[in-house]
Amino acid sequence: MEDNFSNYFNQTGKVAKDYLETRLDLIKLQAAGKLSKALGLFFSLILAFLLFFFVIVFLGMVVGFWIGEMTHSNTIGFSCSAGLFVFLLAIILVFRKPLIQTPLSNLLITELLSEMNTDEDEDLVSKKEEEEEAYEQL
Repeated sequence: MEDNFSNYFNQTGKVAKDYLETRLDLIKLQAAGKLSKALGLFFSLILAFLLFFFVIVFLGMVVGFWIGEMTHSNTIGFSCSAGLFVFLLAIILVFRKPLIQTPLSNLLITELLSEMNTDEDEDLVSKKEEEEEAYEQL
C-alpha cells in the first residue's frame, strides 16, 4: 500500500517537474518570438529611416543646385534649401505626435497584439484537444 502511494507521488512529482520545465521552455520560446518580431520591426524602421535620410540629403542638394542656377549663386541656392529643411523640421517637431509617435506606437501595439492573439488561439485549440482527450478516456 505504501509502495503504491510512494510510486504515485514519485511519478506525479516527475510529471509535474517535466510539465514545469516544458512550460518554462514554451515561455522562453514565446519571448524569443516576440523579441525577434520587435527587433525585426526595429531594424526595418531603422533601414527605412536611413534610406529616407539619404533621399532627403540628395534632394536637398538637387534643390540647392537648382535654386543656385536660377539665382546664379550657389550660396543663395543652398541657403534656401537649408531654410526649407529648417521649416520642414519645425513642422515635424510641432506635429511629431500625430505624424510619428502615434503611428509607430500603433504599429508596435498591433504587431505585439497579433502575436498574443495567435498565442491565445493556440492555447484555446490545445485546451479543446485536452478536453476531448479527457472525455475519450472516460
